[in-house]
Amino acid sequence: MNIIVLCGGLSRERDVSIISGRHAAAALRQLGHRAVLMDLFYGYTLPYEKPEDVFTAGYYDDLGGISEQVPDLDAVMKSRPDGLGRMGRNVLEICAKADLVFMALHGEDGEDGKVQAMFELAGIRYTGTGSLGSALAMNKGVAKQLFEKNGILTPHGITVRRTDAAPADVGFPCVVKPRSGGSSVGTSVVQKREDYAAALAFAFQYEDTVLVEQYIRGRECDVGVIAGQALPAIEICPKSGFFDYKNKYQEGMTDEYCPADLPEAIEQLLRQQALKVFDALMLEVYARMDFIVDDQGRAWCLEANTLPGLTPASLMPKEAAAAGMPYNEFIRTIVLQSLKKYE
Repeated sequence: MNIIVLCGGLSRERDVSIISGRHAAAALRQLGHRAVLMDLFYGYTLPYEKPEDVFTAGYYDDLGGISEQVPDLDAVMKSRPDGLGRMGRNVLEICAKADLVFMALHGEDGEDGKVQAMFELAGIRYTGTGSLGSALAMNKGVAKQLFEKNGILTPHGITVRRTDAAPADVGFPCVVKPRSGGSSVGTSVVQKREDYAAALAFAFQYEDTVLVEQYIRGRECDVGVIAGQALPAIEICPKSGFFDYKNKYQEGMTDEYCPADLPEAIEQLLRQQALKVFDALMLEVYARMDFIVDDQGRAWCLEANTLPGLTPASLMPKEAAAAGMPYNEFIRTIVLQSLKKYE
């Protein structure tokens, strides 16, 4: 098939997305597809006569890497001063000529359902969850309400807006994070009231509405779901601090154990809850759910990731490998399960 692997964009997670896209494109080519990596913001930057020509023009995957710092989106915007907004000029016309768009986007303009909605209107086939499920999962405040309505244990949380004169809190310690962000960008663990205002100000750098939730002490575990099956849990153990942007993406900062060393009953509870979250948020094809397991053996769901990282070292591919699904087979399963949506 002719496949566009869509990555980058104007998300704080654009660097991570590019690495995910590069690995996914390589796997798709090994599986026999013509896979072209394309940045949502810059579009296809090489010359072409007809959109379909890009699938036979060769591949250019050198779109950048991951630094310790969150990308400077103002600088990215200024690097393409054409006033065309958040999407490159040729993205839609090229994607329309693909047999499938493989979504390697993370964060805003990709994981929030906007691009999916645009593709649905244009009749373009793409991988993963649809626009509605993506939007529900990305808005952590809405997702938390759906968790509670469906009997899914989740930390108590409130939304706080930049315009609130006297911001409420949930007590301390607590976690403050942008309501719709990802990769822990703008997130703080606040131990005492004196640090609360600074944590809010930090989160407001990224979004006008933030989520403040009860801090749950315990073991951080993630569980992926693909093709209707929950994968083995993975435990995440940062060597210092919490699982923030730097600890997620810089080598050697975090230890990860998969399968997690958990009692069988807790492992099964995590898998059951992951499937329950998947259904509650109307997700499709694959997703990864984040949990905290407390010292009483309770599994608290923090959020769902509808487009999780896709490098072989990312959490969900590691879970798939532990279940006997090597990386290329994982990518192949995403493609096949996504195509079933259009049968």
